[in-house]
Amino acid sequence: MKVIATYNIKGGVGKTATAVNLAWLAAREGAPTLVWDLDPQGAASYYFRIKPKIKGGGKRLVQGKRDLDDFIRGTDYELLDLLPADFSYRNMDLFLEQAKKPVRQLHKLLKPFRSEYYYVFLDCPPSISLVSENIFEAADAILVPTIPTTLSLRTYQQIRKFFRQQGLDAVKVLPFFSMADRRKQLHRTIVETPPDYMENLLPTAIPYDSNVERMGTKRTPLAEYAPNSRSARCYEDLWEDIKQQLFALDYAQDL
Repeated sequence: MKVIATYNIKGGVGKTATAVNLAWLAAREGAPTLVWDLDPQGAASYYFRIKPKIKGGGKRLVQGKRDLDDFIRGTDYELLDLLPADFSYRNMDLFLEQAKKPVRQLHKLLKPFRSEYYYVFLDCPPSISLVSENIFEAADAILVPTIPTTLSLRTYQQIRKFFRQQGLDAVKVLPFFSMADRRKQLHRTIVETPPDYMENLLPTAIPYDSNVERMGTKRTPLAEYAPNSRSARCYEDLWEDIKQQLFALDYAQDL
């Protein structure tokens, strides 16, 4: 099982669209796939037409008082399941603090699914917190959608700095450019000549596209209603980039 997080401190950069579209592609290939909507805003749950509600709230879930299986819902797509959001997730830091080994609690909760799912996507809230530390511990790859602007690059640098300060493995941090608008000179310049500090930058950029914004009205993955759009094709290319990186990370660990 591979755990893939879509994460950024900054909101509105395309984390949820990335998680939903990549999970759909993974399931289409025949891989049993789970999306865990960790953001209390519940955007991924909304896209999949599933009510963002956990019976008993996130506290019972995080503390392991009930199996995660009890909360998982099937989506409209074969081999693609969802663990919904809940508004109580806004207090998840507090729930995690009360658990044994609080930084490894998500890792522990996901461990039983290793024989059930090939991929687990974590759609993450925009923060640096105990929740994000759990995500960094549990994930095999951390996708960081980054808009090609000065402030977004600064946010990416903050993430890298946190990994260095905490002694975390930054090799699994995989940035890529999202919402790239080639009509804007700054976007073009950054995409064509990315900063040297963007290590492990994935080659595919996701363009700014109104088709992606329409996910909010269609409430379905992009490829379901605009399969021939440029952005849909770019998500396919991005997924290929990610699988290659996962293979490379596995190979490096085996050496």
